[in-house]
Amino acid sequence: MPTPAELREEFLLDPDVTFLNHGSFGACPRTVFERYQAWQRELEHEPVDFIARRLTPLLAEARAELSAYVGAPPQDLAFVQNATTGVNIAARALDLQPGDEVLATDLEYGACDLTWVHVCARAGARYVRASVDGLLERVTERTRAVFLSHVTSATALLLPVEAIVREARAAGLVTIVDGAHAPGQLPLDLDALGADFYAGNCHKWLCAPKGSGFLHVRPEHQDRVDGAIVSWGYEEPSTFVSRTGRQGTHDAAAYLAVPEAIAFQRERNWDEVSARCRALALEARDELCAAFDTEPLAPDDMLLQMASVRIPPGVDGEALALRLWTERRIEIPAMRPQKDLLRLSVAAYTTREDVERLLDALPPLVRTSRSPARP
Repeated sequence: MPTPAELREEFLLDPDVTFLNHGSFGACPRTVFERYQAWQRELEHEPVDFIARRLTPLLAEARAELSAYVGAPPQDLAFVQNATTGVNIAARALDLQPGDEVLATDLEYGACDLTWVHVCARAGARYVRASVDGLLERVTERTRAVFLSHVTSATALLLPVEAIVREARAAGLVTIVDGAHAPGQLPLDLDALGADFYAGNCHKWLCAPKGSGFLHVRPEHQDRVDGAIVSWGYEEPSTFVSRTGRQGTHDAAAYLAVPEAIAFQRERNWDEVSARCRALALEARDELCAAFDTEPLAPDDMLLQMASVRIPPGVDGEALALRLWTERRIEIPAMRPQKDLLRLSVAAYTTREDVERLLDALPPLVRTSRSPARP
């Protein structure tokens, strides 16, 4: 198994930056990025041949490899730009009616919260948010669907999706899972999970190029799923894959490079790499909690390769994150909605020295990043 320092050499990241924010947009290894660029060059070498004759079978091959990786039949999986796109497609497929309710946890990604608020408002439906522990207790006769993250964005918590999906489906509810942070952090078997809709990113922890994600839809819902626009994919006999995939002229290189990202991780014993990253994430979480004099947000078994820690009261989290970047070249985010969490990502290339640079930088910056006192 390669060391973090050895893996860092395989990525294109700036060596002068301590990059502790893999969770936001990922990072792409050099070999994967080169394959991505090679696909772009093939497109430009002969655009008509590539798009009109070669692209559909090439995408089918890439989708088949991704399908095997996530445990789902290829015909039930479509490439989309990112997980938020997938959640949008799923939300619009529900055909919500006035008075319907969509139930979600209170830990969801802000962009997806906005999606549901918008879709529900247009339909005259209601978006209901509740704590994870008592989520299904909030089900009413008006509840149509349950939405939750596999791994939350701001709090970086692994949620009990298997149990919630199982109970929700038993109650006749549609289930939609935002799996943005799951691929590459934990093994997936989407068929076994049984969610009606599952949206994921390949460009985060799977380390594929930016703009590569997927949407998995169970067969009984596929007839209701539309693409972002009506285009050639609607020619009969249309399918879920054709409607979402044939969306006019676009650069599909990020999708086509996904198999290269899967191969990159497989060749480097990624299960062991991930386990090592998780161990460092837990260790760093404990040290950050000690530095901030705060308690962990959740038990260890709810964490993977990210950990969020509450920032001390009175400290401006956004200002702290900005100063870490501008003064120390440490890239780490303060998380929404209150910007009161500092979220650490431990990727394959993250070293113990990276964590120590953060711990060394924090004390003086915390002391001088206090929020202005209220009059």
